Amino acid sequence: MNAIECTNLVKNFGDPPTEVLRQISFTVRKGDFVAITGRSGSGKSTLLYVTSGLDDPTSGAVMIFGEDIHRIDKAKLHRFRNLRMGFVFQFHYLIPELTTLDNILMPARKFNKEKEKRALALDFIKQFELQHCTKKYPSQMSGGEQQRVAVARALIMDPDILFADEPTGNLDSVNGEKVLRIFERINRERATTILLVTHEKDFAARAKREIHLMDGRVVYDNVLEKAPVQA
Repeated sequence: MNAIECTNLVKNFGDPPTEVLRQISFTVRKGDFVAITGRSGSGKSTLLYVTSGLDDPTSGAVMIFGEDIHRIDKAKLHRFRNLRMGFVFQFHYLIPELTTLDNILMPARKFNKEKEKRALALDFIKQFELQHCTKKYPSQMSGGEQQRVAVARALIMDPDILFADEPTGNLDSVNGEKVLRIFERINRERATTILLVTHEKDFAARAKREIHLMDGRVVYDNVLEKAPVQA
């Protein structure tokens, strides 16, 4: 089953318009792990935002599990995104007044599922080696710890698709590796579909597939040979 189907996506910015995405089409199957790569300015983040419904295309269509996300009303799209998609960005965007546990549970609170999801949140805290941060506030944590909290928050509603925009961009190699291992684990164990924008060649090689952009176009779309999975 296809999780995502993008057809002839075009995105223009400015006046006169500059074409940032140029007739991009691709599909992503459920459970795939796709790295979107390319130089700065190639359109990577724009493609992720349009594909996830965070931005509208100038033309073209995006179907997610058969739903045309740019043609449904805003209320339905908001609910669809909250229940079926998770988002991780280069900056963690944690709420400074909330502890780690409360930040992770924030999406569940919107649907009155905080109690229901508490055990999962505590499990993520353990899995992501954050036990010492359970009651800490973002200002009391390292950048790597904050980003792992952001990943846990993105996963708390058990999304079908995780969209990640340069999630290791502000991290050192050790913490970047920890985040990538989390992605590999959830893709393997939970069959979460992942779209990862990254400029890190080593991290892109950990995906199952790479879509490489140049000047707003797909120049190659390759299935990657997988190295043995690390524990």
